[in-house]
Amino acid sequence: MRLVLASTSPRRRDLLARLGVVPVRVAAPDIDEAPLPRELPRAYALRLAEAKARAVDRASDEVVLAGDTAIAVGRRILPPAETPEIQRHLLGLLSGRRHHCLTAVCVIDASGKARTRLSDTIVAFKALSAAEIDAYVACGEGLGKAGGYAIQGRAEAFVRFLSGSHSGVIGLPLFETRALLAAAGIPLG
Repeated sequence: MRLVLASTSPRRRDLLARLGVVPVRVAAPDIDEAPLPRELPRAYALRLAEAKARAVDRASDEVVLAGDTAIAVGRRILPPAETPEIQRHLLGLLSGRRHHCLTAVCVIDASGKARTRLSDTIVAFKALSAAEIDAYVACGEGLGKAGGYAIQGRAEAFVRFLSGSHSGVIGLPLFETRALLAAAGIPLG
């Protein structure tokens, strides 16, 4: 079996390498990522992961893997930080409180069967000062990221508590991903 990664995220490729897996190709899925009306965060992440996997063409000997990460405060799905202003707002919402980082993984095996898993990690940020938020926004690493931060970078210093999958917060929960790939017949290192 050959693996196709339905993501252009370099972080997901790096995390797959930790499992000893290198995709034969990478494809960028083109889907609408807007939440549906009243859609809950868990359902949203699972729906997008499967939609991304299904949006990529798959040969009969290929397995497709896709993932999606959503940051949720209560029932509210936070958008990606597309601008510094949005990022400042998101970091203000996360300051001093817990949130959920929900990363869904979908694997479509060679027979076309889709399997999904969800990693729910609770992350608590320290109370952030305006200067800390401004400095983080200025470094640029959280732009385009769900919730406006990248835990594998400077934002890790904001985390006072984490319960769950660190790799899931980065973008691909390795425990769940390994189980899905093994079930699909992908050899693991």
